Amino acid sequence: MTARAVVFDVGHVLYDWSPRFLYERLIPEGEALDAFLRDVVTVEWHFQHDAGRPFAETSAELTAAHPQHAALIAAWGPRFLESIGPALPGMTALVEELDARGVPLFAITNFSGEFFPPFRAQEAHLFDRFRDIVVSGDEKCAKPDPAIFRLALDRFGLDANGTVFIDDRRDNVDAACALGMTGLHFVDAPTLRGQLRDLGLVGA
Repeated sequence: MTARAVVFDVGHVLYDWSPRFLYERLIPEGEALDAFLRDVVTVEWHFQHDAGRPFAETSAELTAAHPQHAALIAAWGPRFLESIGPALPGMTALVEELDARGVPLFAITNFSGEFFPPFRAQEAHLFDRFRDIVVSGDEKCAKPDPAIFRLALDRFGLDANGTVFIDDRRDNVDAACALGMTGLHFVDAPTLRGQLRDLGLVGA
């Protein structure tokens, strides 16, 4: 195939992310923090936001189940950006190089439609290089559902056979490959650079 465009995942590819980044600021390190992240504000609970549910609903339900943690649960919405870490090493430079070479850049991200706009604004220096971004929470459809890949290809105006998709989760990569995209499983920036070099998209 001749690669003509690159579609990135965001979390764990461009930026680090973990609920722990926020809650280690609010709960002392130790068993209480571990238990809170295991039993209360879990990744599975947060995935509801990526699937399109509003924080007002999910937080009310979680607070009803764990009223002793009401204040900590309430912090998730307004302080969500604190759960996002820095850009992963080497990834900003790689995006900048692809953009400088004129490679069309896009993203498909499992992300809350409420939480993404302030994050995108905060990181405009990077996201302004992307021509379009499909956010699962806005579409109420999340990876690895094939529907969100089809929607993105249509919205981006891309042919699957000329499109590279990069994600840290193999199930998402497999879903993209099943639709004819070239899927790259993200490990780190040096590995990805080598893969993109082999496709003729970046230099040595």
